[in-house]
Amino acid sequence: MWAQHALDNFATVAEAVEALSKEEFVVVTDVIPGTDKYTTVHLSLSDSSGDNAIFEYIGGKLVIHHDPSYTVMTNDPKFEEQLAIQQYWQNIPGNVFLPGTVKASDRFVRAHYYINAIPQTDNQQISVASVFSVVRNVSVPYGISIEGFPNLSTTRWRVVADQKNLVYYFETALTPNTFWIDLKKLDFSEKAPVKVLKTDQGQYYAGESSAQMVEAKPFKFQGL
Repeated sequence: MWAQHALDNFATVAEAVEALSKEEFVVVTDVIPGTDKYTTVHLSLSDSSGDNAIFEYIGGKLVIHHDPSYTVMTNDPKFEEQLAIQQYWQNIPGNVFLPGTVKASDRFVRAHYYINAIPQTDNQQISVASVFSVVRNVSVPYGISIEGFPNLSTTRWRVVADQKNLVYYFETALTPNTFWIDLKKLDFSEKAPVKVLKTDQGQYYAGESSAQMVEAKPFKFQGL
């Protein structure tokens, strides 16, 4: 609901930062479906201008990190410590050595290096492929867990959101296909029906899949 609140009420990262820094409400977590682990309570927002912000609850209080350069976030440690890790690794050339474990701190270092090393281009196909290659490189292999690292969990899906062209790319860890939704082909008018593209039963899709969306009841938030 926290993420949905941000998506429904703010058009830009700057709007979200201004409003959420003033709002006072309680964010309650619950277990991740299919696991016995609680969801960590942090949120990353970006917009088509290239702005970025990280929102974290530390000791029950909201901490906001707002800067276009904050393009990478992993499960832990807290973002302030991730920035310190990033500063340390800036002194070590990424083409010489990068930490390679599945721990979140190592994946953060690799993601930060590669997202800045890939081609910086306005070619949509190359950009999407490059970002996907980074996300796959820092994903946790399916079924992997390490004792003593409760925030480490299997990567269950990967997403690339092209906010300028309004295309949403998606792949699950359990199916070999990457598919996408061209949001420009959907009806977002006030009286348009709710539609869904289910992926929870191993369904297969390929390519642009908006035509396969079906009408559904609105999503019901847990606890309501």
